[in-house]
Amino acid sequence: MTPPPPDLAIVGGLREDYFITPSGEVHIKEIGGNALYAAVGAAIWKKRVGIISRVGENYPREWIDQFEAKGFDTSGIKIVEGQHDTRTFYAYLSLEERVDNNPSAHFARIGQPLPPELKDYNTSTEGQEDRQRFGELAVRPTDVPKIFEDVQSLHISPCDYLTQRTLPEAMRSAGIKTITCDPSVRFMQPSLKKEVAEVVRGLSAFIPSEMEARSYYRNENIDLWEACAEFNAMGCAIIVIKRGSNGAYLFNNNEKWHIPSYPVTVRDVTGAGDAYSGGFNVGLAEKADPLEAALRGAVSASIVVENIGALNSLDVNPNLAEARLNSLRESVRKL
Repeated sequence: MTPPPPDLAIVGGLREDYFITPSGEVHIKEIGGNALYAAVGAAIWKKRVGIISRVGENYPREWIDQFEAKGFDTSGIKIVEGQHDTRTFYAYLSLEERVDNNPSAHFARIGQPLPPELKDYNTSTEGQEDRQRFGELAVRPTDVPKIFEDVQSLHISPCDYLTQRTLPEAMRSAGIKTITCDPSVRFMQPSLKKEVAEVVRGLSAFIPSEMEARSYYRNENIDLWEACAEFNAMGCAIIVIKRGSNGAYLFNNNEKWHIPSYPVTVRDVTGAGDAYSGGFNVGLAEKADPLEAALRGAVSASIVVENIGALNSLDVNPNLAEARLNSLRESVRKL
């Protein structure tokens, strides 16, 4: 029996995660990547999600099989010839502070040897700011299967500038109306204002994290509402700045809302922002209401941070998301 086509599509990276939690717990070669976490955030709302990504021949085929077993459409995962590095390392210094380089120092900090898989590791985001060429694992418009052109919505996770610059226009031409984007911190730089504006213009919603917004200004004291207004002026009506445990700011044509995070016992914050974006995309496509979208994003993030590992978040009580949605709605504040 042929599975139904996807309702929405997620673009981004599929990775092998190596990370240290705030409590010093070590995880080696976990299934990860922002595309997967965003897809999970969307699938929590009982949607069939397609993943669009590139991996090398060395990427574990059994992981793709697991995605299919969970109901994801994997026909948009392109296996690129050759061996390609999909490792990602990060260490949490707290629930709010994460670093993604120098793994040897962080393993030494917790008194553990550096895993041999990370001996030559540098960074997982090298070259994402390149304005001249696509990286080997960067999604091109030509990578999108025809079946994905019929989806209701598309979300682009942090990835190469050229992917985020070219894909929205191509997908709008194919008829997709709801397109959201979370930028890469690599090109959120004061010297690249023109390039950032080219990414933002025409989106349904722009969804940076607080770290990405502050990186754009290189100013820790920037007023985040002023940042929302500047991004809005670039040609995108809906701006969301994700603030981790501090919730999210929603700016919609000069209306300002604060959506708190849903209170949970946090086990691992990996992928929380990506899950938020996936949930937000579902809500915006379904309800055409930015506030309802932001609420769904917050609920998706709350479910992901309670679990370790992206796919485990799909095994929760199927009624949990709706219950949290109804509860969180009462806590929203218009500013």
